Amino acid sequence: MALSVVDLYKNALPKTNCKECGFPTCLAFASMVVSEKHPLKNCPYIKTEIIKTCQKELDEQHAEGKWTKKDMAQDALLWAKKRAASMEIKDLPERIGGEIINIEDGSALRLPYFEDFVLIKKESVTNIQGTALNRWEQVFIFNHIAQGGKRDPTGNWKSLQEFPNTISKIKSMHSHVEQPLIKKFAGDIQKLIEASKSLGGIDVTDKYSSSDIAFYFKVFPKIPVLLMFWDVDDSFDAEVKFLFDETIVEHLDIESILFLSERLRQLLCGES
Repeated sequence: MALSVVDLYKNALPKTNCKECGFPTCLAFASMVVSEKHPLKNCPYIKTEIIKTCQKELDEQHAEGKWTKKDMAQDALLWAKKRAASMEIKDLPERIGGEIINIEDGSALRLPYFEDFVLIKKESVTNIQGTALNRWEQVFIFNHIAQGGKRDPTGNWKSLQEFPNTISKIKSMHSHVEQPLIKKFAGDIQKLIEASKSLGGIDVTDKYSSSDIAFYFKVFPKIPVLLMFWDVDDSFDAEVKFLFDETIVEHLDIESILFLSERLRQLLCGES
């Protein structure tokens, strides 16, 4: 029978709230054991026989994912890999760009990514040195592989809300992408210019003079992003917009467009 937080607290823990486990109460400790797989043995006063009995139950329910806190990044990555599983590496250059190269354990797609490259294999995406990209980056790259698009950008730019089924994502774009950029660069537009250039951004302000600055990023060969920024002044608050080529929905699902936008924001802000 699965152990809930209350079950563990009532039937296994000493209920002394001694804090020696590192948590303020026995109930808080129970919650971490059940939802975060915190070691039950870290309670200094629980009996050995109770640990043995309860740990078996806990291991079984953790394996089933019962009451555990969801690892959203891992779940998304497994889903993206499953979507891309049928794609052959050798077929990718024609669709999304890059080139096939030989590596020690086979072949990989060497795909331009900002000013650098990534290596795409069946089960992993790494930088050119072989270090795995973070899981959200891998998610939108595997989804790029799986989406099936192959059209080149047309140069017709759209904001996120101009694409279908994005209403629920507008708030996330504002809070996780636009607001942090405004907080970081409002009143210091030169820093944004420098950060954009460091990522290989091309200054296209002369073509989009309605904004204070505009930068073109070639994230992948067929996925460009346009950043437009209006700095704060006496009459208006700062504003930022990411625009996408109209073909992006052929290369990424809407969720992955948001993941990519968040990653670009992180890189501009100097976050790992």
